[in-house]
Amino acid sequence: MAKTKPGKKDLDSYTIKGTNKVVRPGDCVLMRPSDSDKPPYVARVEKIEADHRNNVKVRVRWYYRPEESIGGRRQFHGAKELFLSDHYDVQSAHTIEGKCIVHTFKNYTKLENVGAEDYFCRFEYKAATGGFTPDRVAVYCKCEMPYNPDDLMVQCEGCKDWFHPSCMGMTIEEAKKLEHFLCSDCSSDVDAKRSLNAFPVSPSVETKVEPKRRKR
Repeated sequence: MAKTKPGKKDLDSYTIKGTNKVVRPGDCVLMRPSDSDKPPYVARVEKIEADHRNNVKVRVRWYYRPEESIGGRRQFHGAKELFLSDHYDVQSAHTIEGKCIVHTFKNYTKLENVGAEDYFCRFEYKAATGGFTPDRVAVYCKCEMPYNPDDLMVQCEGCKDWFHPSCMGMTIEEAKKLEHFLCSDCSSDVDAKRSLNAFPVSPSVETKVEPKRRKR
């Protein structure tokens, strides 16, 4: 008969050492890395438990930064972007440095001010294979890149697509001053229509129009 481990109990919460911050299952936390030069690891707490000696352990699900993934950081990855991985682990609660918030992508883009504790996640990541879910996201601009919330983009009033100022031959300062914006495709369409409207009407066209006016 297998022996059960004595005195192991689940905890509802854990207070981070030296602070008054309380961590509960479901919270996201910053965890101290073994290499002090690295930024803290980010994890979601799944479970908190204490053994008979009152040593507190946390079962966590790790978030990966883009540079920690297979394929590394890409142009469209935000500075505060994380991937929720399928990598679970058990760590000492003493390694928790603080709490953070991992927002949905949509909620992150609505933040007026991004704080040090704010992150976002739009992909789940399989650590063994390097696969992402979803494996496709919407792309924008001529460069056909997914949206990076750190980059300023301007919306075309014609096609409603979003564009990077640099891809449109503008500086960010110029883009911020714009009151109206048309992308090169939409502005060339408008120019074509303008040139047609500006073209003098020939007598033959005027005579064709006349009978229609008489029908009033």
